Amino acid sequence: MEYRKLGNSGLQVPVLSLGTGTFGGTNEFFQRWGQTDVKEASRLIDICLERGINFFDTANVYSLGASEEVLGKALKGRRDHTIIATKGTYTMGDGINERGSSRFHIQNAVHDSLKRLATDYIDVYFMHGFDSNTPVEETLRTLDNLVTSGKVRYIGCSNFTAWQLMKSLAISEKLSVEKYIIYQGYYSLIGRDYEQELMPLIKDQDLGLMVWSPLGWGRLTGKIKRNQPIADGRIQSGGAVGSPPVDDEFLYNVIDVLERISNETGKTISQIAINWLAQQETVSNIVIGARNEQQLIENIEAVGWSLSKEYRSELTAITKQTPIYPHWIGER
Repeated sequence: MEYRKLGNSGLQVPVLSLGTGTFGGTNEFFQRWGQTDVKEASRLIDICLERGINFFDTANVYSLGASEEVLGKALKGRRDHTIIATKGTYTMGDGINERGSSRFHIQNAVHDSLKRLATDYIDVYFMHGFDSNTPVEETLRTLDNLVTSGKVRYIGCSNFTAWQLMKSLAISEKLSVEKYIIYQGYYSLIGRDYEQELMPLIKDQDLGLMVWSPLGWGRLTGKIKRNQPIADGRIQSGGAVGSPPVDDEFLYNVIDVLERISNETGKTISQIAINWLAQQETVSNIVIGARNEQQLIENIEAVGWSLSKEYRSELTAITKQTPIYPHWIGER
């Protein structure tokens, strides 16, 4: 397994991590993703560890804490040999302060995550989204205190816009407090918005990217093909709720190319899509998910080899997006 620096830190992580959004499945939204219990999760973790993947990504909002609980139980007895990332910000209850990035909520959220994960520390703690109602200084000072206390080792952010990330980095420098060392964001062959604003910023500021949903909400698993009914899986079960719309013809054109490359290389469509990402600038880690052992092994085998330059160029060309303003001016 290839290891890379996690963004602007000295922490070495495998290029793949296991996302645990499928763990728990205790509410309607996350049931569409999966309902992995402790026994199944333990087996998936066994497979990861056997193949050099010791990095596991979760969030308190996944099944309202059930994902963290399942992960904590499945890692019992082997926590010291693993890296855990979790997140806080989104709503965890009906109380007015059970959401956001205030000192009140972050400290409570970290305390609760530590209990559910059955651990004394969180390796990487992410702000899951930007909270416009809380001063950035308050959020960053709170995170800095958590690092100083040893409850958190590194901090990152997810789903921020470029200006929100840059403002946070600038304020961290001004206050001489901990900086975000990694950004977790959506990036896939059919979702390349990241490249226009965030990628240049992350490259300039020497951060890195943890990719979530590398298969475009399940659209690049090989289960969707032109003129065929959708096979059982996340998309068929409604698991793409909340995902950005993708034009059908664009998607089918991309899948046509992926299918041809698959036939020529002997690799699956999902493996090709993940491998393309692994070779893109700024990518530190790719979060993969799996409902079962077969899916997990297939996704793990997406690395350890490289698509040819010709195949990468072809996929890059067919999935190119129209630049937003003012970036299209620079292309003249």
